[in-house]
Amino acid sequence: MDQFERLFTPEEANQLLDSLRPSVDQLVEARNQVSELRPDLAGALQKAINNGGSLATGRLMGLLQRIRSLVDRIQAQGVLVKDIDQGLLDFPARHQGRIVFLCWKHGEGEIAFWHDLESGFASRQPL
Repeated sequence: MDQFERLFTPEEANQLLDSLRPSVDQLVEARNQVSELRPDLAGALQKAINNGGSLATGRLMGLLQRIRSLVDRIQAQGVLVKDIDQGLLDFPARHQGRIVFLCWKHGEGEIAFWHDLESGFASRQPL
């Protein structure tokens, strides 16, 4: 358990998930907004090189700070943010006598899957 602050039971993870959902929703939305800014960023970067300002770069910096803050808030609970594009969270847990991750993806109703520490989302198994 030394590598993880806390191990969750499926019940504890689902209970915490209820309070984390708004943060994950905001995280995914901020990530989507960064993607929407991409067309504006090429010109903004050129302006930045020439010491000019840009609304797009200011907005990007705000979004990146927001993403960092949300990731920190989630991870402070002992949960790992694995992928902000999909809103993937891993909750360290003991399952079948070993340490694994309980795995949840944004949009799923509850935590119903797990995977080994070395594997990822593609290898998840039903609880």
